[in-house]
Amino acid sequence: MPLPSPQKAWRQSRSRRASARGAERTPAPFVVGVNRSGTTLLRMMLDAHPQLTVPPETHFVPELIEAAESRDPTPESLLATITRQREWGDFGLSEEELLERFRAIEPLNAGDALRAFYGAYAERVGKPRWGEKTPIYVKSMRKIERALPEARFVHVIRDGRDVALSIRDRAVKEHPIDRIAERWVRRITRAREQAQRLAHYEEIRYENLILDTRPTLETVCEFFELPWDDALLDYHRRSAERLEEMKRELPDDGKRTTLSVERRMATHARTTEKPDPKRVSRWRESMNRSDRELFESIAGPLLVELGYQIGDGPGTEPRGDEDS
Repeated sequence: MPLPSPQKAWRQSRSRRASARGAERTPAPFVVGVNRSGTTLLRMMLDAHPQLTVPPETHFVPELIEAAESRDPTPESLLATITRQREWGDFGLSEEELLERFRAIEPLNAGDALRAFYGAYAERVGKPRWGEKTPIYVKSMRKIERALPEARFVHVIRDGRDVALSIRDRAVKEHPIDRIAERWVRRITRAREQAQRLAHYEEIRYENLILDTRPTLETVCEFFELPWDDALLDYHRRSAERLEEMKRELPDDGKRTTLSVERRMATHARTTEKPDPKRVSRWRESMNRSDRELFESIAGPLLVELGYQIGDGPGTEPRGDEDS
């Protein structure tokens, strides 16, 4: 049975406040959210569209914007901001090619530098449009929009109790349940605060993406001004091929520990399969009572605000609008 859609206040985009500069450009899709909320799944679905490609996570965008806004930015300094990221090898681009594109920008600025990078990647994979999926950019949406007025943000939200289970499934160290709950609340709350000042922002639920896939994707495509294509539903047929570009170890960079090839591939393995309804409300069977009660003691108000039920009541799916 299809899940109801999110509340109207958060379903509508802020396009009426879009800047003139952003309105002149093709929308740039950005997929953001708390880790383990389904952002990679949505990335693979969108990347299957014949007109759109979404590269692996970039992690350099806020830093590049800051570098471009410094007193004396140079093409070389912007290139260094990208290539020193441990993900640089995922994109299949040459430093010489990107540097040449940066040198052609006059005056040098963050927006055109980002368009040059994403444009080069899109050309490499043979697609006319590009998007972005790096979950942590949920913290930097306003900064990104200032540099890229055409940016449109889809925030994927998942029941925090299932997020906690998924984090623990993949973690190599202990993650206290209260810390996960606090971060889940903090990230979503701050994102919704930013959303009030964004021109284009949309929320979708992970649960709807899994259980009501086509209507949810149709909403996303409309928001990004992408024509519908059935290829989105067959994303899993080519996900393994797309993951190949990430089949390399990520070294310790001082902020993040080494990520082996095996762990990287395992983290995204489910994107090679069709949406699995068993991934919805896993916490009911897999989370022990003490962890669930602790999580709800911290995140309960936000869970309820988002339409999830707490406690021992039946059902955990987001509520729809009363008048829809």
